[in-house]
Amino acid sequence: MNRLYFGDNLKWLSDRKEFPDASVDLVYINPPFNSNADYEVLFREPSGRCDFSKNRKRSYTRS
Repeated sequence: MNRLYFGDNLKWLSDRKEFPDASVDLVYINPPFNSNADYEVLFREPSGRCDFSKNRKRSYTRS
């Protein structure tokens, strides 16, 4: 299954049960790096609801 994980990559990738070795195909990172700032990212659900969660896991399929 294809999955999109949204959030702090250090937190996500430190979970060895979720991400065993050689299980990640791509990590996309966006600067600024090491800024010690707490960025909250707006994520809009398909329902239109806004979610300010920092870490999200979504399953998806290609169409």
